[in-house]
Amino acid sequence: MYYHQLGHIPHKRHTQFRRPDGSLYREELMGVAGFAGIQSILYHHYDPTRVLRVEKVADAKTEYVDFGPLRHRHFLTKDVPPGGDAVTGRTVLIGNRDITMAVARPTEPMTYFYRNGQNYECIFVAEGRGTLASLFGNLAFGPGDYIVIPFSVTWRMDFDTAENRLVVFESPSQVTTPKRYRNLYGQLLEHSPFCERDVRVPDALESVDALGEFEVRVKARDEVTAHWLDHHPFDVVGWDGYVYPWIFNIGDFEPITGRVHQPPPAHQTFEGEGYVICSFVPRLFDYHPQSIPAPYNHANVNSDEVLYYWDGDFMSRKGVGQFDITLHPSGLPHGPHPGTVEASIGKARTEETAVMMDTFHPLHVTAAALALENPDYAFSWARGWQALANPNGQAREDATAIDAAR
Repeated sequence: MYYHQLGHIPHKRHTQFRRPDGSLYREELMGVAGFAGIQSILYHHYDPTRVLRVEKVADAKTEYVDFGPLRHRHFLTKDVPPGGDAVTGRTVLIGNRDITMAVARPTEPMTYFYRNGQNYECIFVAEGRGTLASLFGNLAFGPGDYIVIPFSVTWRMDFDTAENRLVVFESPSQVTTPKRYRNLYGQLLEHSPFCERDVRVPDALESVDALGEFEVRVKARDEVTAHWLDHHPFDVVGWDGYVYPWIFNIGDFEPITGRVHQPPPAHQTFEGEGYVICSFVPRLFDYHPQSIPAPYNHANVNSDEVLYYWDGDFMSRKGVGQFDITLHPSGLPHGPHPGTVEASIGKARTEETAVMMDTFHPLHVTAAALALENPDYAFSWARGWQALANPNGQAREDATAIDAAR
């Protein structure tokens, strides 16, 4: 996000920086896009290259299934079985070459450290509190937080709560703030719906000088490999730069409103190559005397739209509940359910909170997603929405298939 410094660093980069006993700390440059993008410089007690042994843990390539006839889709994720940790508990539901979207309900602690060498991660915390510990320091997180973790950051997620729920976006491109909200120097401008003051960065660096065997699982080339280091991976005494994990809470997004209904780009929060992520938050409705607060019908042209319904009253949808996901693919118009347009007229505000992912290449679905699908959703505009309100539908009964999909 911006330049930050934590711990102890030498006056000049790439110069001698010595421990109290006179030996050198070990310098590491971590850069995004090689030496051409943002970077940070870290100083370790030990060389980060000291690996004792390596072992393959698992394949990590996402497998998609036949999308079937083109239609709108509705996935009920509330009853996804809990299990696993913040990494192993993930179930990918939707994705393409630019981004994947997974859900997780972790119940187990991470007994290892993790590093994603092929993807940026943006983790939305739907339920739970805890600490993201990394070699850059600690970050406390809670409901509504977007946790952005750059490539190759070594981390571990520790929960303080029993009920935890995550939505995980992984992208092979950098997760950034929208270009139109930044000036030439990278600073967020006055018309941006949030600013650097809203961003939380690591503020407590715990440097661990310890030898032993420590497992770091590395995701790269669609595989997860375990690397055992001979020292604790959080041995950093100081760092500075632009690469580090950071958090933005959806509640700090200041909605953009107008006299008439604002289009979805007004809610944009992040972007990457081939996709955007948007935040729908409680806001005042349009104030033109003849305004219609409910969104108008719109056709997704070269864009697939995914909505994760997190909290509140979703005024344009009937039968769509908390933690549900809808997918509206390119080539089809979609819009508010029957009756919701008329019902919205005269209302002063909305209390909904949702996360939206729009992609510019077609999305695919996994077998795990199909196990959670309500197949009646595609026909809910014509046949009515009653089938959507059934919490005991086949989609929920099939939720146990997620365990096998993992």
